[in-house]
Amino acid sequence: MGLMAHRPAQPQGVVFDMDGTLIDTERLAHAAFRLAIADLGFAYREEVYALCLGGSYQGTRSTLAAAYGPQLDLDLFNQRWNRRFVEEEKRSPIRLKPGIEQLLERLQDLYIPMAVATSNNRSASESALEQVGIRDRFQGLVCADDVSRAKPDPEPYLRACALLDIGAAGAWALEDSDVGTAAAVAAGLRVFQIPDARPPAAETLALGHEVIGRADELLTLLDSSPPK
Repeated sequence: MGLMAHRPAQPQGVVFDMDGTLIDTERLAHAAFRLAIADLGFAYREEVYALCLGGSYQGTRSTLAAAYGPQLDLDLFNQRWNRRFVEEEKRSPIRLKPGIEQLLERLQDLYIPMAVATSNNRSASESALEQVGIRDRFQGLVCADDVSRAKPDPEPYLRACALLDIGAAGAWALEDSDVGTAAAVAAGLRVFQIPDARPPAAETLALGHEVIGRADELLTLLDSSPPK
């Protein structure tokens, strides 16, 4: 699925997922997960890791507990995963995803407000956005600490729209994961999914959103749309 020709108006605001959408952290998280689970003597299972993508901290813990049982010390695993992530980041620093810088600049030029809705906690999110030099682009930041229900619940996206003082129907969302896409669709935003770690599942494609290859594909849509 590409860009839909209808719904041409420019957005009143844009809400971005962070990991895998704004910044290229998923490849590091994936490598760190594989190493960390092996460190503790367990086999890496691709289908288990896929269930963790885009989810909350508590959701990931529940997934791992169900998959590996009580033999896996979840606190120890989380410590090891974080340590391995830092090691991977030293070897390959995080960077912006392709086309993001161009899209952020155009949205800023058009005075379209932007927010981030992420499943990470606030301190980690602020640090990551500062590290790649884009924190000041966003008027709102909704983190795991700010919501009672994480993605795939629509609450993070609805809160982000509220911070921008816009209705969800007039907003765009950019996501990479199926979990985040489901959240944004449920919230009522116009959703563009840019798959990162894995392609969308059939049930996600059935949601009827738009799937694109990289963020700067939206520049054409913005330039061809009348002002909001």
